[in-house]
Amino acid sequence: MVDKYKIIGPLYDFLNVVYGGNQFHKCKTFMNKDLKEDDKILFAGVGHGRDAIDAAERGAQVTVVDLSATMLKNVEKNLKGKNFKHPIRLVHSDIFEFTETAEYDFVVANFFLNVFPEDFMVKVMQHLATLVKPEGFFVVGDFHYPKGNVFTKAFQNIYWYIAVGIFTVFAKNAFHKIYNYPKHIEAMGFTVTECEDVNVLLVPALWSMKAQRKTIAKPQQQEAA
Repeated sequence: MVDKYKIIGPLYDFLNVVYGGNQFHKCKTFMNKDLKEDDKILFAGVGHGRDAIDAAERGAQVTVVDLSATMLKNVEKNLKGKNFKHPIRLVHSDIFEFTETAEYDFVVANFFLNVFPEDFMVKVMQHLATLVKPEGFFVVGDFHYPKGNVFTKAFQNIYWYIAVGIFTVFAKNAFHKIYNYPKHIEAMGFTVTECEDVNVLLVPALWSMKAQRKTIAKPQQQEAA
Protein backbone atom coordinates (compact mmCIF):
# COMPACT_ATOMS: atom_id res chain seq x y z
CA MET A 1 0.00 0.00 0.00
CA VAL A 2 1.43 3.36 -1.05
CA ASP A 3 1.84 5.79 1.85
CA LYS A 4 1.38 9.29 0.40
CA TYR A 5 1.90 10.95 3.78
CA LYS A 6 5.49 9.94 4.51
CA ILE A 7 6.68 13.52 3.94
CA ILE A 8 3.82 15.66 5.17
CA GLY A 9 2.34 13.22 7.71
CA PRO A 10 4.73 14.06 10.57
CA LEU A 11 3.85 17.76 10.09
CA TYR A 12 0.08 17.23 9.93
CA ASP A 13 -0.76 18.46 13.45
CA PHE A 14 1.70 21.35 13.18
CA LEU A 15 0.19 22.50 9.88
CA ASN A 16 -3.32 22.31 11.36
CA VAL A 17 -2.35 24.56 14.25
CA VAL A 18 -0.45 27.03 12.07
CA TYR A 19 -3.25 27.23 9.52
CA GLY A 20 -6.24 27.37 11.85
CA GLY A 21 -5.19 27.41 15.49
CA ASN A 22 -7.53 25.12 17.43
CA GLN A 23 -10.33 25.45 14.88
CA PHE A 24 -9.54 22.24 12.99
CA HIS A 25 -9.70 20.24 16.22
CA LYS A 26 -12.93 22.02 17.16
CA CYS A 27 -14.41 21.11 13.78
CA LYS A 28 -13.29 17.48 14.05
CA THR A 29 -14.68 16.94 17.54
CA PHE A 30 -17.85 19.03 17.45
CA MET A 31 -20.23 16.11 16.81
CA ASN A 32 -18.52 13.94 19.44
CA LYS A 33 -20.71 15.75 21.98
CA ASP A 34 -23.62 13.56 20.84
CA LEU A 35 -21.83 10.28 21.58
CA LYS A 36 -23.24 7.99 24.25
CA GLU A 37 -21.08 5.64 26.28
CA ASP A 38 -20.41 2.37 24.41
CA ASP A 39 -21.47 3.82 21.04
CA LYS A 40 -19.50 2.27 18.18
CA ILE A 41 -17.77 4.93 16.09
CA LEU A 42 -15.53 4.62 13.05
CA PHE A 43 -13.05 7.29 11.97
CA ALA A 44 -11.99 7.00 8.32
CA GLY A 45 -8.67 8.61 7.40
CA VAL A 46 -8.01 9.71 10.94
CA GLY A 47 -4.93 11.91 10.62
CA HIS A 48 -3.23 12.06 14.03
CA GLY A 49 -6.33 10.75 15.78
CA ARG A 50 -7.07 13.50 18.28
CA ASP A 51 -10.77 13.36 17.37
CA ALA A 52 -10.75 9.59 17.89
CA ILE A 53 -9.03 10.03 21.27
CA ASP A 54 -11.69 12.56 22.27
CA ALA A 55 -14.39 10.00 21.38
CA ALA A 56 -12.64 7.25 23.37
CA GLU A 57 -12.39 9.56 26.38
CA ARG A 58 -16.20 9.83 26.23
CA GLY A 59 -16.48 6.04 26.57
CA ALA A 60 -17.14 5.19 22.92
CA GLN A 61 -15.88 2.06 21.17
CA VAL A 62 -13.54 3.59 18.60
CA THR A 63 -12.18 2.07 15.40
CA VAL A 64 -9.70 3.96 13.24
CA VAL A 65 -9.03 3.06 9.60
CA ASP A 66 -6.21 4.64 7.62
CA LEU A 67 -4.21 3.62 4.57
CA SER A 68 -1.18 5.62 5.74
CA ALA A 69 1.17 3.78 8.09
CA THR A 70 2.76 7.15 8.87
CA MET A 71 -0.52 8.56 10.14
CA LEU A 72 -1.27 5.45 12.22
CA LYS A 73 2.18 5.65 13.84
CA ASN A 74 1.39 9.24 14.80
CA VAL A 75 -1.91 8.08 16.33
CA GLU A 76 0.00 5.48 18.33
CA LYS A 77 2.32 8.21 19.65
CA ASN A 78 -0.66 10.28 20.76
CA LEU A 79 -2.12 7.23 22.54
CA LYS A 80 0.89 6.69 24.80
CA GLY A 81 -0.02 6.95 28.45
CA LYS A 82 -3.77 7.09 27.78
CA ASN A 83 -6.30 4.58 29.08
CA PHE A 84 -9.91 4.28 27.96
CA LYS A 85 -12.91 2.14 28.81
CA HIS A 86 -12.55 0.67 25.30
CA PRO A 87 -9.03 0.65 23.77
CA ILE A 88 -8.90 2.30 20.35
CA ARG A 89 -8.70 -0.22 17.54
CA LEU A 90 -6.27 0.75 14.75
CA VAL A 91 -6.79 -0.76 11.30
CA HIS A 92 -4.24 -0.31 8.49
CA SER A 93 -6.36 -0.75 5.38
CA ASP A 94 -7.82 0.71 2.24
CA ILE A 95 -11.28 1.89 3.26
CA PHE A 96 -12.91 -0.17 0.49
CA GLU A 97 -11.47 -3.33 2.04
CA PHE A 98 -13.07 -2.47 5.35
CA THR A 99 -16.51 -4.07 5.13
CA GLU A 100 -18.11 -4.11 8.59
CA THR A 101 -21.54 -3.38 7.14
CA ALA A 102 -24.11 -1.65 9.36
CA GLU A 103 -21.89 -1.99 12.45
CA TYR A 104 -21.45 1.62 13.55
CA ASP A 105 -23.60 4.16 15.35
CA PHE A 106 -21.37 6.91 13.93
CA VAL A 107 -19.14 6.88 10.84
CA VAL A 108 -16.89 9.92 10.69
CA ALA A 109 -14.97 11.36 7.72
CA ASN A 110 -13.10 14.42 8.95
CA PHE A 111 -10.93 16.11 6.32
CA PHE A 112 -10.72 12.75 4.54
CA LEU A 113 -13.09 13.00 1.59
CA ASN A 114 -11.33 16.07 0.21
CA VAL A 115 -8.26 14.03 -0.81
CA PHE A 116 -10.22 12.46 -3.71
CA PRO A 117 -11.54 13.73 -7.05
CA GLU A 118 -15.28 14.26 -6.82
CA ASP A 119 -16.48 11.16 -8.70
CA PHE A 120 -14.28 8.90 -6.55
CA MET A 121 -15.17 10.84 -3.40
CA VAL A 122 -18.84 9.98 -3.97
CA LYS A 123 -17.95 6.28 -4.18
CA VAL A 124 -16.04 6.55 -0.90
CA MET A 125 -19.03 8.25 0.74
CA GLN A 126 -21.36 5.54 -0.55
CA HIS A 127 -19.12 2.83 0.88
CA LEU A 128 -18.85 4.58 4.24
CA ALA A 129 -22.64 4.87 4.31
CA THR A 130 -22.91 1.05 4.18
CA LEU A 131 -21.05 0.88 7.51
CA VAL A 132 -23.69 2.98 9.32
CA LYS A 133 -26.29 1.19 11.40
CA PRO A 134 -29.98 1.72 10.62
CA GLU A 135 -30.85 5.12 12.14
CA GLY A 136 -27.11 5.70 12.70
CA PHE A 137 -25.19 8.85 11.80
CA PHE A 138 -22.73 9.92 9.14
CA VAL A 139 -20.46 12.81 10.18
CA VAL A 140 -18.31 15.01 7.95
CA GLY A 141 -15.99 17.82 8.99
CA ASP A 142 -14.23 19.73 6.24
CA PHE A 143 -13.66 23.05 4.49
CA HIS A 144 -16.80 25.15 4.20
CA TYR A 145 -18.66 25.25 0.89
CA PRO A 146 -18.61 28.89 -0.34
CA LYS A 147 -21.64 30.75 1.01
CA GLY A 148 -22.40 34.32 2.01
CA ASN A 149 -21.32 37.61 0.48
CA VAL A 150 -18.59 38.03 -2.12
CA PHE A 151 -15.88 38.64 0.49
CA THR A 152 -16.84 35.59 2.54
CA LYS A 153 -16.84 33.37 -0.55
CA ALA A 154 -13.47 34.77 -1.64
CA PHE A 155 -11.93 33.99 1.76
CA GLN A 156 -13.41 30.48 1.82
CA ASN A 157 -12.04 29.72 -1.64
CA ILE A 158 -8.59 31.16 -0.96
CA TYR A 159 -8.37 29.34 2.37
CA TRP A 160 -9.22 26.06 0.66
CA TYR A 161 -7.02 26.43 -2.40
CA ILE A 162 -3.91 27.21 -0.33
CA ALA A 163 -4.50 24.05 1.71
CA VAL A 164 -5.33 21.78 -1.21
CA GLY A 165 -2.32 23.16 -3.12
CA ILE A 166 0.04 22.15 -0.31
CA PHE A 167 -1.37 18.65 -0.05
CA THR A 168 -1.45 18.22 -3.82
CA VAL A 169 2.28 18.98 -3.99
CA PHE A 170 3.41 16.97 -0.97
CA ALA A 171 0.86 14.13 -0.81
CA LYS A 172 -0.39 14.04 -4.41
CA ASN A 173 -3.98 14.61 -3.32
CA ALA A 174 -6.53 15.63 -5.93
CA PHE A 175 -6.73 19.35 -6.74
CA HIS A 176 -10.38 20.39 -6.99
CA LYS A 177 -13.07 22.84 -5.92
CA ILE A 178 -14.71 22.74 -2.48
CA TYR A 179 -17.30 20.00 -2.24
CA ASN A 180 -20.93 20.57 -1.29
CA TYR A 181 -21.14 17.66 1.15
CA PRO A 182 -24.77 18.12 2.29
CA LYS A 183 -25.92 17.66 -1.32
CA HIS A 184 -24.04 14.37 -1.65
CA ILE A 185 -25.04 13.14 1.81
CA GLU A 186 -28.74 13.69 1.19
CA ALA A 187 -28.48 12.01 -2.22
CA MET A 188 -27.44 8.85 -0.34
CA GLY A 189 -30.66 8.76 1.67
CA PHE A 190 -29.50 10.60 4.78
CA THR A 191 -31.01 13.70 6.37
CA VAL A 192 -28.65 16.40 7.65
CA THR A 193 -29.80 16.96 11.23
CA GLU A 194 -27.10 19.37 12.40
CA CYS A 195 -24.57 21.64 10.73
CA GLU A 196 -22.08 23.78 12.63
CA ASP A 197 -19.89 26.53 11.15
CA VAL A 198 -16.36 26.95 12.51
CA ASN A 199 -14.81 30.38 12.00
CA VAL A 200 -11.27 31.26 11.02
CA LEU A 201 -10.56 35.01 11.27
CA LEU A 202 -14.30 35.55 11.89
CA VAL A 203 -15.23 33.80 8.62
CA PRO A 204 -16.98 30.38 8.47
CA ALA A 205 -14.07 28.55 6.83
CA LEU A 206 -14.79 25.06 8.20
CA TRP A 207 -17.95 23.15 9.01
CA SER A 208 -19.08 19.96 10.70
CA MET A 209 -22.29 18.18 9.81
CA LYS A 210 -24.18 15.20 11.13
CA ALA A 211 -26.68 13.27 9.04
CA GLN A 212 -28.99 10.41 9.97
CA ARG A 213 -30.05 7.58 7.71
CA LYS A 214 -33.66 8.07 6.67
CA THR A 215 -36.05 5.47 7.98
CA ILE A 216 -38.73 4.10 5.69
CA ALA A 217 -42.11 4.10 7.34
CA LYS A 218 -43.72 0.67 7.48
CA PRO A 219 -47.08 0.47 5.72
CA GLN A 220 -49.97 0.37 8.15
CA GLN A 221 -51.86 -2.88 8.25
CA GLN A 222 -55.49 -2.61 7.36
CA GLU A 223 -57.88 -3.61 10.10
CA ALA A 224 -59.72 -6.82 9.48
CA ALA A 225 -63.28 -6.28 8.31
